[in-house]
Amino acid sequence: MEVVSVDIGGTHARFAIAEVENGRVVSLGEPVTLKTAEHASLQTAWQAFEKKLDRPVPKAAAIAVASPITGDVIRLTNNPWVIRPSLIPERLGAETYTIINDFGAIGHAVAQLPESDFDHLCGPDTPIPAKGVTTICGPGTGLGVAQVLKTNGSYHVLPTEGGHVDYAPLDPIEDAILKRLRRTFTRVSTERICAGPGIVAIYETLAEMEGRSVPTREDKAIWTEALEGTDSIALAALDRFCLALGATAGDLALAHGANGVVIAGGLGLRIKDKLIRSGFDQRFVAKGRFQSMMAGIPVKLITHPQPGLFGAAAAFAQEHTA
Repeated sequence: MEVVSVDIGGTHARFAIAEVENGRVVSLGEPVTLKTAEHASLQTAWQAFEKKLDRPVPKAAAIAVASPITGDVIRLTNNPWVIRPSLIPERLGAETYTIINDFGAIGHAVAQLPESDFDHLCGPDTPIPAKGVTTICGPGTGLGVAQVLKTNGSYHVLPTEGGHVDYAPLDPIEDAILKRLRRTFTRVSTERICAGPGIVAIYETLAEMEGRSVPTREDKAIWTEALEGTDSIALAALDRFCLALGATAGDLALAHGANGVVIAGGLGLRIKDKLIRSGFDQRFVAKGRFQSMMAGIPVKLITHPQPGLFGAAAAFAQEHTA
């Protein structure tokens, strides 16, 4: 069965044709990426995809959106589009559809992708266990969090808003970062530090500690200089980001009772080499009396180029073809 798989974020909407059968994804076609700012709605973007495809699209849709899936109206977190699930058959011509939170889709991808689509980060160099809970943590524009519960050859995905738990500093530098953020936010969530825009607060805090005056900068510029190694403060900020992400991933695994962890998101792929050398692993296991237990958890990085599209199709397959 063919299905149009869609992954909608704040900046881009990605489309592809997927084949699904017996609850699983058989294949995923070449993706088409459209800028959300250039299209008035999901319907007009869908029409643009159909035009690029140059053939009628399947009458089935698997849609992942960067927003909680609640109520009759879905307003995306970083995108002005509004989606009304009840109108999908009328507006898109999709007689059958699945709509899922974007990190719920990542959860389905983690459950169905082969081991070859994961790289080892830390812990035992073994596959993610076939039974138990896998925690998924993904830094991007925000911090996505989900769980996958695997039991006897089947699985269940639990999307969460775990990126919005309170941030817990672990040393004086992180105390200073928290203090800086509290000038703006009454409550500082982990997402304020462990997501792409969080590099700004880290960078400015480190500069202030050294008595350096730095101009206000966008996170993209700081990330570029950090990854290129052209700015020592930006590079130190990247190291701090990796430490904070390691601590957060460990906290989530501990809270979920996980026996496997997957780091997802495009940013995770960009900083893979830094994560391995940064002390991420030490922060992940540093959980006091549970340190030995944490050291036994394999931590992986998902490397599939389109896990959102694959995961949306996998969610559809599980709901409609299993």
